[in-house]
Order: sequence, then C-alpha cells, then structure tokens
Amino acid sequence: MAEKGEGEETIEGRKVRAMWDLEQKLDQPMEEEAHKLKNMQKEKGLTTLMLLRLAFQSLGIVYGDLGTSPLYVFHNTFPDGINDTEDVIGALSLIIYSLLLIPLIKYVFIVCKANDNGQGGTLAIYSLLCRNGKLKLIPDQQRSDQELTTYGRTFLPEGSMAAKTMNWLEKKESRKRALLIIVLVGTCMTIGDGIFTPAISVPASVLSATGGIKVNNPQMSSDTVVIVAVLILVGLFSMQQYGTDKVAWLFAPIVFIWLLFIGGTGLYNICIYDTSVLKAFSPTYVYMYFRRRGRDGWVSLGGILLSITGTEALYDDIAYFPLLAIQLAFTLFVFPCLLLAYCGQAAYLVKNKDNYANAFYESIPDSIYWPMFIVATGAAVVGSQATISGTYSIIKQAMAHGCFPPVKVVHTSKKFLGQIYSPDINWILMVGCIAVTARFKNQNQIGNAYGMMLILNHIKPLTDCLGIMMKIGTAVAVVMLVTTVLMVLLMLLVWRCNWFLILVFTVLSLMVEGAYFSAVLLKVNQGGWLPLVIAAVLLVVMLVWNYVKIKRYEFQVHSKVSMSWIIGLGPSLGLVRVPGIGIVYSELASGVPHIFSHVITNLPAIHSVVVFVCVKYLPVYTIPEEERFLVKRIGSKTFRMFRCVARYGYKDLQKKDDDFENKLFNNLFSFVQMERMMEPVSNSSNSSSASICSQPHQSREVLINNNDMDMFSSMVDYTVSTLDTIIPLDIPSNAASYCPDRAVGEEETNELEFLKSGRDSGVVHIQGNTVVKARRNSSLPKKIAINYVYAFLKKICRGNNVIFNVPHESLLNVGQVFYV
Repeated sequence: MAEKGEGEETIEGRKVRAMWDLEQKLDQPMEEEAHKLKNMQKEKGLTTLMLLRLAFQSLGIVYGDLGTSPLYVFHNTFPDGINDTEDVIGALSLIIYSLLLIPLIKYVFIVCKANDNGQGGTLAIYSLLCRNGKLKLIPDQQRSDQELTTYGRTFLPEGSMAAKTMNWLEKKESRKRALLIIVLVGTCMTIGDGIFTPAISVPASVLSATGGIKVNNPQMSSDTVVIVAVLILVGLFSMQQYGTDKVAWLFAPIVFIWLLFIGGTGLYNICIYDTSVLKAFSPTYVYMYFRRRGRDGWVSLGGILLSITGTEALYDDIAYFPLLAIQLAFTLFVFPCLLLAYCGQAAYLVKNKDNYANAFYESIPDSIYWPMFIVATGAAVVGSQATISGTYSIIKQAMAHGCFPPVKVVHTSKKFLGQIYSPDINWILMVGCIAVTARFKNQNQIGNAYGMMLILNHIKPLTDCLGIMMKIGTAVAVVMLVTTVLMVLLMLLVWRCNWFLILVFTVLSLMVEGAYFSAVLLKVNQGGWLPLVIAAVLLVVMLVWNYVKIKRYEFQVHSKVSMSWIIGLGPSLGLVRVPGIGIVYSELASGVPHIFSHVITNLPAIHSVVVFVCVKYLPVYTIPEEERFLVKRIGSKTFRMFRCVARYGYKDLQKKDDDFENKLFNNLFSFVQMERMMEPVSNSSNSSSASICSQPHQSREVLINNNDMDMFSSMVDYTVSTLDTIIPLDIPSNAASYCPDRAVGEEETNELEFLKSGRDSGVVHIQGNTVVKARRNSSLPKKIAINYVYAFLKKICRGNNVIFNVPHESLLNVGQVFYV
C-alpha cells in the first residue's frame, strides 16, 4: 500500500508539472502580443533619427494649412482699414494667445493625448467613451470583447460623479443618440473642411502665381483662373494614391522652407520697423483692444480665427504620425515661426497701416520677394493636404461605427498602419472641390480668397473678402466646440481628472471658442452658410445609414431562430445534407439568423457543414490576428454547425490578399482540435485516461482522469460546452496537444477529415440581400430617407462579397424585404 501511495504521488506530481507546462505554452503568445501592442507607439519613436524624420514629414501633411494662415489673417481682421496702430498690437495679442491656448496647449498637449492608440478625431473620443460604457446604439457587446488586449477600460467607482454621469447617459436611447449626433456634427464639419480648404487655397495660389500680388492684370479673366485651379486640383488629388509617406516627402520641404522664410522675414521686420510690437505678449492689450473697438473688435474675431485654421485637422492627422513627432514639430519649429511671422507683419503695419490689404507681400524684402513668392504659391497648395488626409481617417472610423456606407480603403505604407487612402472618397472630394471652385467664378469671389483681391479690377469690394474665408471659419469653430464637449466627457468618464482641472479646461475653451463661434455666425450670410449645408447633407447620409443599420440588427435579433427548433429538426435538419460547406453571413454574434430558416424552408438540401459568420466592429483601434476569430459549436457534433465571429477594429482593413476564407477554416480546424483537447473524456475504460502528447523530441507523458480535467480547464482559463462557449484560438504550433490514448482521437480525426472533405467539395457563401423599405403609413421624410436615400447608398456602396473577395460562382444571395 505504501508503494502504491508513493507511486500515486509520483503520478500526481507529474500531472501537475505537465499541466503547468501546457498552460505556459498556451498563454505565452498572448503575453508577447500584448507586450508588442502596448509598445507599438513607443517603437515608432525609439530612435532619434526616425523621430526627426517623422517630425519633418508631418510638416507637409499636418501643418500646411496652419502654416499658411499668415497670408491672409491681418487683412481679414481689418477689412475696412486700420484706424489706430494700437489696434494692430491688440490684434497681434489676440493672435498670440489664440495660438498659445488652442493649437499649443489644448490640441498638441491635451486633445492629442485623447487618441485611441494613435487614432484621432471626434470618433476616436467616441470610441473611448463607448468602450467604457454602454453607449453604442447597437447592443452587440459581449463579455469576450472586453478580454481583448487592445480593449482598455476604466471601471468607475459606484456613487462617483463619473459613474452617475455614465449611468445617466446609458439609461435612455435618446441620450445615446444625442451623443452620436454631436460626434457626427463635428465629423461632418471636418469633412466639409476637406472640401473647402483645397477649393479656396488652390485658386488663391493660382491668382498669386499667374498675376502677382503687386500687379493688376485686368486682361486675365476668372475663367482662366478656374481652369488652371481645376488642373492643379486634379493633380493634387491624383497624387494621393501614392501614399502619405511619398506625399509627405514631396510636401514637407515646401512647408519647411516656407516656415523658415516667414519666420526669418518676421524677425527681420521686427528689427527694421518696430520692436515695440513685442509688448503684445502682455494680455492687457487684448482687453484694451475690445474696450477700444467694441462691437467691431468682436466682429474682427472672425479674421483672428483664421490664424488657427488647420488646428482641427491636426487632431485627425495624428493617425499618420506618432504623437511625439507632431508635438516636437509644432513646439520647436512651427509655433516659433508663426509667432515671428505675425509679429513681423504687425511691426510693418504699425509703420505702414495703409498697406493693410497686402501686408504680407509688402513686408517682404525686395531681395527675396520672388523666391518667397514661389514658395508661398506652393505652400498655399500644400496647405490643403492636412484636411484631405484627415478625411480618409475620419471616413474609415465612421464606417467601423456603422455611420457611413462601406467604401474601399487601402494601406499605403507597410511601416505605418495608420497611413491609409480611399480612392472613392478621394474622387468625391475632388469633384466637390471643383464644384466649389466653379461656384467662385459665378459669384466673382475667387479674387477674395486668402486676401489676394487686387489682381482683378472687376472683383467685389474689399469688405466682401471675409465672406469667402468664413466658409472655413464656420466649420473650424463648430469642430472645436464639439471637440471641447467630448473632451469634457472624456476627462470625466475615462481619464477621471480632478473636477477643478475639468472646470478650468471647460471655461477657457468655451470662452475662447464660443467668442469665435459667435463672431463667425454674423458672417453666415456672406458665405458661411455653404459648409453648414454640406455638413447637413453629410449628417443626413450618416444618420440614415446608422438608423437603418440599427433597425436591421434589431430585426435580426427579434427574428432569429430558437435553438430548440434547430435541435428539434435533428442532425439532418429535415433536409438532405449534401457534401460541401455553407458559410452563412449574419450580423448576429449569437443565435441562428432568420436567413438560415429562410434557406432551409425554401431549399430541399443544405450543406453537410454550416458555418455562421458574424463580422463585428468593436470600439477599438485594432484587434490582433491571434484574437480576431472566435469559434463555437452549435448543437451536438452530429449537426456539423459552427459559429464564427470575426472581430475588427476601426483601423483594421479587409484587404484583398488577406484570404479571409482560408483564415476562417484554419481557425475552424484549430477549434475542433482544441475542443477535443479540452473536453472531458468518457467513462469507458479506454477513455478514462489521457496523455499530454508532446513534440516528437519530448517523451514526457502523464495520465489524467476525469477529475483532473476540471483542474486543467481552470488553470488555462478555458471552458467548453456543447452550445455556447467561445474558445480563443491563439494556439501556437509548438504547443503541446491533449490527446486521448496518446494519439489524436479517432472521432477528432474523422471530423477533421470530414471538414477538409467538405471544403474540397465546395464552399458556398450565403448572404442576405435585404431590401429595406419604409412602411406604407410612414411619414414622407421617412419614406424619402429609406426608399430613396438609403436605397441609393446601398446600391453604390461595397457589399460583403467585395469586401471579403467572395467569387461570384460561390455566392448565393437570399432575398428578403424588411419594412422599417
């Protein structure tokens, strides 16, 4: 008996050691992946040389718009002339503190930190909020989603102000929808900015290049300017397909030289004309400016606002470059150059206040006038790149949140995953820019763009020049206000900042941006209404698409087939099971979709293997390949039915070369092997024990009985049930396998062979071709939105068969009509 007990202890010790080794092998890849993801952004800035390179490239993508503001700010601030030179000092003080508070402090050092692992924009903040609360309008969250390595979440203490605020938002759908609308308003305004900035900056540069600022050219017609501008726009947008990296290397030197020129010229003008302008760094001159000018000073804020246009695009473009590179570029180079440029112009205007209309070009020394002129022309074209690049990133995020129809998005860099390009959106932007440019011709406003209004003798008076810039100013002010509102929620619910810091941030932001917004509202009738109209159209498109998507999901949830009905049909499902694999696409992550019941009630046969696939987007920036697929079995093994959930973040792309089908089957095969490895063995004498089957060079074996399996399952944190358990499939090739009777079980081998045989027999992708229509008793706006707007969008957008590269000969569309 003693010898037997001693032998049992030896076997028990070997079993424990074997379980520990297997757990470590199964768990190790996840730890490595988590470590890699955690340090992804850090790896981009490991070397000083790489950081400097990216900071230099960011000049051409991020800071072109902000860097060209000195061309037109002072003229638009004083459209009727300068009455008192002290007003110049006051305006300069406003510019200095606007640059200090908004781009530098708020955006570069606060807002840009609210990025979702490198992804910026209002939708990135929305993703962070949704991840920390149940704020998504589509309730498809699962417990397994929170276990992702990229799913960071903050748990709020019960009874805290943050918890009460989150509970208040979660209680009613109307509050969730209001939050989404606020986010989409900022998103649509940013996209509208992407249309207007090229449409204004390019014609302005054409005017500058063809006529010269100092030369009147009455013979040159506006038709010529429009044609040349359109050609430049076509070239600018055609260039985008080569990727951010190549475009940045082309544009960055132009912006770099431009900033050096305006900074150096500003320093020269300060020394030559009037060094006393440096007293504008005292905030008292802001107060004196408003006290002296009154309402006119308030109205002039519309011109001051133009000094910070491009700041909103800075936040959207952080997806293309590391945050540290953007911070270094602005703090050490862009910000000082802009301050010198504005101070230099102010010094010139103090001594030459009658030259306010062309202060920038008039203040350039004659020796460098033409080089400066050429660089300014190029910089004006490059200035629109920030909004163009930001639009691609915004659209990709909107698609992932179910707020925009699927369009083609491609990666343009193998080194930096955030650098993307959308050909569909690119050409839509180009057409929009050309349309806006042509509209300038019709209103004879093109000469007013960016303050260059003296080239044509037949243009409107100088007092109209602010209207053209208010098209951009309106969008900028709205985007900044929306960002402030979302940042307050983020600081309270996610960052959990001290209430005093939140209060200071809110008061300062709303005080500055609210004043700017009120000023641009006065100029809505001078052109500021156009971006509002474009943003409204985009908002309708996004809301309609999101509304129908929610209704479709609710329809699938309510009409899904019960498991009892499926099981009651038996393993054959009441049909003939023919060789092959049927992949049924659905938006449901659990349950059997209605489309399947539609198939089996209308067809006499079904495939021998059925896989339900749900493609799901989560409010995270990316999901590692090892964690992308979740697989489970539906019914018993004789049913041969599986469910697979393919999870994506808003940064992930379904590329043509991804081979989605092959990855799906690899994970399915791994699931079968893993399931057999984990499940309890039967009570028969032959299967009451099992072994740990190692690699060929290993010889360690242990016996495990049924009771030991419970300990094994808890150690590796896996459980398996027949119907509803999801098993992660991050199993390395060199991991030990749990095999009954020291070999792969005959049942497992037969099932794997059956699956492979079914795949060889043919794979059919079954998708629902749902036609959505409004009910007959619906209101007229709803009928227009559903029957016309959504139907048109559905017709022109990409389908799942295109996204997942499904061959036409393997596609089966099942038609359904769904009334909303």
